[in-house]
Amino acid sequence: MRAKITIVGAGNVGATAAFIAASRNVGDIVLVDIVPGLAEGKALDMAQSAGVYSFAGRIRGTTDWDAAAGSDIVIITSGLPRKPGMSRDDLLFKNAEIVRSVTQQIVRTSPNAFIIVVCNPLDAMVYAAAAVSRFEHRRVMGMAGVLDSARFAAFIAEQLNVSVSQVSGILLGGHGDDMVPLPRYTTVGGVPLTQLMDASTIQKLVERTRNGGIEIVNLLGTSAYYAPAAGAVRMAEAILRDEKALLCCCAYCEKEYGVGGAFVGVPAVLGAGGVEKVMEFDLTEEEQKAFDASVGRVKALVEKLKSVL
Repeated sequence: MRAKITIVGAGNVGATAAFIAASRNVGDIVLVDIVPGLAEGKALDMAQSAGVYSFAGRIRGTTDWDAAAGSDIVIITSGLPRKPGMSRDDLLFKNAEIVRSVTQQIVRTSPNAFIIVVCNPLDAMVYAAAAVSRFEHRRVMGMAGVLDSARFAAFIAEQLNVSVSQVSGILLGGHGDDMVPLPRYTTVGGVPLTQLMDASTIQKLVERTRNGGIEIVNLLGTSAYYAPAAGAVRMAEAILRDEKALLCCCAYCEKEYGVGGAFVGVPAVLGAGGVEKVMEFDLTEEEQKAFDASVGRVKALVEKLKSVL
């Protein structure tokens, strides 16, 4: 029996995620949007592409949440995208309203599903989905670290003129300008990045990674969508195929890294149980300080949300 994946939001990220998931035969796809005709039209177009490059899964677009019933995974992409001059935090309350409404429908139609959140501000929206759903923490997570580590890897590969498939990037912290890339644990063909690149060049790539989202916003006038969509599908694959894959993502941490109870970006093992384990790496004093500052920012956003959820 094929898995069932519901993707909420038929905009750039959601539609792209639906197409990637279908193309990779992850399962049957339900694309849900509140705009009549939008999800239906995009799903029909995608379904017809199977006549060119075949895939097994079915794609359905709808405004009817009942079509999502019994989903194994729900990916939440619905929400306002960033515009030039906006920070991720500017979207906090509006997107929290959307995530609350969507999560209520998930609880009603798919109470056993895993939730992957994509909309911004990412870490706070994962908290919102967890608070509203009351699902086990291992079943609620956010796509951020997969995207940020992919950006870091892409910039490193470009700098070194190597295949990006040879680069494995590790990051911690919130999905924002204070994320904490870890060059010591980032490798190229198994070799630590710190042995291949001088500190000044590494720092430039770290800064570009931190500003990777706004770089695209300034070019496109809206948020990125190909890479975020790919990141969400990658997480869904790891869960549905029980890969035990080590991926950076937004996961709940209590004692891990001294977080003290928050959803924040960390390396985690994803498998059939969802977030099965948070992997802890030894951090330098400077790295821990930067991570603590990032966690503090996430917690501050969550405090703002508590009065409205």
